[in-house]
Amino acid sequence: MILDDMALADTQPTNVGVIGCGNISSVYLENCTSYDQLNVLACADLVIERARAQAERFGISRAETVEQLLADPGIELVINLTVPIVHGTVGLAALRAGKSVYNEKPLALSLQEAQLMLREARERNLLVGCAPDTFLGGGLQTCRALIDEGVIGEPVAATAFMLGRGPESWHPDPEFFYKIGGGPMFDMAPYYLTALISLLGPVRRVTGSARITFRERIIGSEPKRGSRINVETPTHIAGVLDFASGPIATLVMSFDVWHAIVPRLEIYGSEGTLSLPDPNTFEGPVRVRHAGDREWREVPLTHGFTGNDRGIGVLDMAEALRLGRPHRANGELAYHVLEIMHAVHEASDQQRHIELTSTCSRPEPLSPEGTGRSPHKFSEQSQEVHFEGR
Repeated sequence: MILDDMALADTQPTNVGVIGCGNISSVYLENCTSYDQLNVLACADLVIERARAQAERFGISRAETVEQLLADPGIELVINLTVPIVHGTVGLAALRAGKSVYNEKPLALSLQEAQLMLREARERNLLVGCAPDTFLGGGLQTCRALIDEGVIGEPVAATAFMLGRGPESWHPDPEFFYKIGGGPMFDMAPYYLTALISLLGPVRRVTGSARITFRERIIGSEPKRGSRINVETPTHIAGVLDFASGPIATLVMSFDVWHAIVPRLEIYGSEGTLSLPDPNTFEGPVRVRHAGDREWREVPLTHGFTGNDRGIGVLDMAEALRLGRPHRANGELAYHVLEIMHAVHEASDQQRHIELTSTCSRPEPLSPEGTGRSPHKFSEQSQEVHFEGR
């Protein structure tokens, strides 16, 4: 069913606190302070000056320490935008403080940390959410509709490529990208894997190869230009994913490539091919080419949310809290993505296929009528999630 304005008009906004006021926080704060269903009460950071600057910029009344924010009984949902190495620690602290939590990706560095978060949430009747939420954007939701309508027939295979030179040329503080929990797999693959799972369902086994190509990186951006980074995590990874529903996907993630001409995402069906947009964005283009077509055909987007709409996963989660329904960018989906990423690295180390222990359902699609810029209308969903700890 489609949620209408009246259904939500009778509910109070969800009180939100943001932990982590670094590079990614601006777009979250801009969007989340604009949604009627979210009330951003406070932001916090280990560097209190950063929290104060963001609070002033986005009209948030309080800039606090992390401890102060977690101690506030009025905050119901924490958006955790800290660096990856503490995603699990901060997320677990928020849950133990009685708050639902939405983590930036990845859900945690280790599977054990992620399992603790999900267990804590279940025991306390709280929710865990996790980025990316780009699969809820107009581009990938249009692709979901095309897949579900059988426009390219039965999905047979997919390719996912992210080939680049790494973030040290532009990111103001890029060192963490090359430490454990970073690299192109943990930084960028969540966008591609989440998109593929939302379209094809869960993965049953993986294999792959991984390497560190350059042991040292030199920062080219300010304020640390010229500083050297010791690389501790693989920077070129090639994986093969067997989906439970049948398709086989090729995944290549790299920070070691100067130039490439490859599609970001394509799905190959029995009747044609679907060319998907960059899964790190919310927009198009979406293109289809059937078996007898001489050219690609661009498909008009059927859904809204086509700007930089990071935070719609938080909005969906907040509505889920109020209305007692499942949310889409959920912890079980994020855990499955996390296990896939670890398993590809593990497969490379062990030179074998890895059978996954977790699974999840495809998140229910959004209704086209419910995805305009108005923050009110998400379609109801029924989602069954399965989880087996490792």
